[in-house]
Amino acid sequence: MRKRTIFAMLAAATALGGLAAPAAQADGYGDTTITNVTVDGGGKVAIGTTGAKTFKVAVTASDDSGVKRAEFYLDGPSYGYLQPDAKVKCVASATDATTSTCTGTFTVDPAVDFVDNAPAGTWYVSAWIDAKDGDYFTSGKAGSFAMQRLSKLTVDASPEPVKKGKTLTVTGALTRANWETSAYAGYTNQPAQLQFRKRDSDTYTTLKTVNTGSRGALKTTVTATEDGWYRWTFAGTSTTPPATAGGDFIDVQ
Repeated sequence: MRKRTIFAMLAAATALGGLAAPAAQADGYGDTTITNVTVDGGGKVAIGTTGAKTFKVAVTASDDSGVKRAEFYLDGPSYGYLQPDAKVKCVASATDATTSTCTGTFTVDPAVDFVDNAPAGTWYVSAWIDAKDGDYFTSGKAGSFAMQRLSKLTVDASPEPVKKGKTLTVTGALTRANWETSAYAGYTNQPAQLQFRKRDSDTYTTLKTVNTGSRGALKTTVTATEDGWYRWTFAGTSTTPPATAGGDFIDVQ
């Protein structure tokens, strides 16, 4: 059974009272608190078209008696719902026994978990923290992160070699994962920067910005002045991570 079907069943069960609904806001008893939430280190999880992606969610919590255990799950757009691969583990700080970091590992397989692109966007961490003295704290939105469609960017500059002062054509394509078709598709009407790095330099300089066209295609022209590398770079959006093409070296004669 595909997970999307499971998500729909979960939503229906919640509406009927068969499952506990995610807490709409923070609630608790005593002095238990959540002080920090991190997802995959940077708050973004990029998923391609094949292969499972495993990432970690870490929730830091505190209580004057210490943290006993934690439970959390993830929910997102279009009934998105993920549970940890195994029991969440809490480890007390070496310098402060009242504070613990509880970590859970999650796995997403686009071929199983997503039937379309609707789950791309903002996801939330729902967390329940139990303290050793019976206190607790729960939040349906303890933290958030972006579930993104992995992107790719290519570049090709021609002709190679080229005479100094002549026109150089630089093309490329910006694509991103389509979870519905399990293939990469063009990302249209998105700004990409054309950058150049001189042969004797370690720094790229932006020459111009070009919007992607049909099937994510990029094309522009520049005047060849000296040897160096050309590349396209894309800053990313809320549903798509940044991407940078590998530099294409041009010999100017």
